Amino acid sequence: MTWNLGRAIGLLVTDTICKKTINFLVDHLNPSAMTAPSKTIYYFGFYLLLTGLILIAAPNFLLSLFRIETTSESWIRVLGAVIVDIGFLYIYMAAANHTLFLTLTVFARYSILVWFSAFTLLGWAPPQLVLFGLIDAAGATWTYLALRSQKA
Repeated sequence: MTWNLGRAIGLLVTDTICKKTINFLVDHLNPSAMTAPSKTIYYFGFYLLLTGLILIAAPNFLLSLFRIETTSESWIRVLGAVIVDIGFLYIYMAAANHTLFLTLTVFARYSILVWFSAFTLLGWAPPQLVLFGLIDAAGATWTYLALRSQKA
């Protein structure tokens, strides 16, 4: 392996970015500094990360677990990448304790149940997809109740 100045600078920059990211995570993503509603988003974000990573790395494992037809098409991995990104958004935004964002996630997650139910009723998706919508709705309810108790 040949080392050159460009490669050394690249590694230094990468190392610096990694250290800054880790420091940011430690300093800003401390659940004890979050409100109760923000914690619901924070933990739900990790569920999304895990689900998305499984859809990227081993999509047919998750599909077969729920008895959904397996696929070799790339769309399932694309969906996984989108879910990972949303998971990161939830985790990072949780630290902001931003009530509008928290409220919007409640509506968005309930809408997933509505969409998945409609897809099933129209025959576009298997009924097992509704289970994922129910998980989103449960998370939305958790956040909604935490928001409501915070206002009380």
